[in-house]
Amino acid sequence: MAYDEGLAQRLREVLQSERDIAEKRMFGGLAFMSRGYMFVGITGELLMARVGPDDYEQALSRPHVRVMDFTGKPMRGYVYVDPPGFEADSDLSDWVGRCHRFVLTLPPKTPG
Repeated sequence: MAYDEGLAQRLREVLQSERDIAEKRMFGGLAFMSRGYMFVGITGELLMARVGPDDYEQALSRPHVRVMDFTGKPMRGYVYVDPPGFEADSDLSDWVGRCHRFVLTLPPKTPG
């Protein structure tokens, strides 16, 4: 599945001041990585957001957010956000910030 290039550009703009952010094509979409962890991504026109297990239920209670079931079963800690949920730049920045903050709490990945 292709991904929304316009959304990719918006994410790049939000992340332009961050260090050590990498883009990686994954799952037929585009993922943004920090310290080796995916924290946001795009599949089709959806935003994939890694909110973590502690914020998962709260994230699901927000409008335009649903379970990420990419593998056919729910992936706890990850949600899909439909386009109305990140239409405003402030909403997109909020999602990116919350997801990036979560992966910064994870232990460093070891090379290899």
